[in-house]
Amino acid sequence: MILENSFSGKEILTWRNFQLAKGGNSVDLDWLLDLGGGLSWSDLQILKISQERNYQLNLSLQELSVIWMRFLDQKIPLQYQVGRCPWRDFELEVNPSVLIPRQETEVMIDLALSKVNPCEKGIGRWVDLGTGSGALAIALARSFPKWIGHAVDCSENALTLATKNIEKLVSDSEIYMHLGNWWEPLTTWFGTFDLAIANPPYIPKSNFEKLDSVVREHEPHLALFGGDDGLDCCREIIKGSLNGLSPGGLLIIEHNCDQSERVLSILKKNDFHEIEFANDLEGIRRFALGRYPKK
Repeated sequence: MILENSFSGKEILTWRNFQLAKGGNSVDLDWLLDLGGGLSWSDLQILKISQERNYQLNLSLQELSVIWMRFLDQKIPLQYQVGRCPWRDFELEVNPSVLIPRQETEVMIDLALSKVNPCEKGIGRWVDLGTGSGALAIALARSFPKWIGHAVDCSENALTLATKNIEKLVSDSEIYMHLGNWWEPLTTWFGTFDLAIANPPYIPKSNFEKLDSVVREHEPHLALFGGDDGLDCCREIIKGSLNGLSPGGLLIIEHNCDQSERVLSILKKNDFHEIEFANDLEGIRRFALGRYPKK
């Protein structure tokens, strides 16, 4: 009996070569085969040797072809089309209401763990400001399992998606979801946050045309642009941290590749201490850290 969406290794390789001849690169196409078709990279290597063997895919080759052409012709991100995105050690549901989580943002969790001992304080409190898909909130919940978490977003659609991801991946964690702008919905807990983490919109409006069309035309502008100089949201988050953080609380914020000195300066002007920068995976200054002075 031939199962639906069952194809021989030879058929899949022929299809793969045909799709690459249309454009794009093998990394993206193999990602689609994996996340959309369910054919992992290791399976693909075996397939190249065992071409007569049949492989069961989650989608037909015709369905995968349609997704690939939308990606090539309309620049619609594969993650939005498939509705899934791997990040850190888990997989998120994504849609056009949220940014596609970037690998570079994973560094923020490692920075938090290098600066804060999850066991040192017992039950602490963290907040993910601008949670989007919930990627950072989920990683924080896994890294600080005994802590109380808060996730904030000004987009109702984003918060709905984040809630869905959180309930699926860290259902046992105590995480409160808040609809609102940065620190605004958190006044009840002001002065109690030991860790605040944020990946806010930081692209200057003037850089709109310079963005890759895949990003510019399909990812939410609300989560991309941070005003004329790109730092409007950074300023608001840092200013709000003065009330939100506990004495000695840590703020970690992501920024654009050319904004490091300006963000560090804003932290300094707001009386933060232990101020420092950190690099992303490519060695570019991408993160700013600072502690609010102990009272």
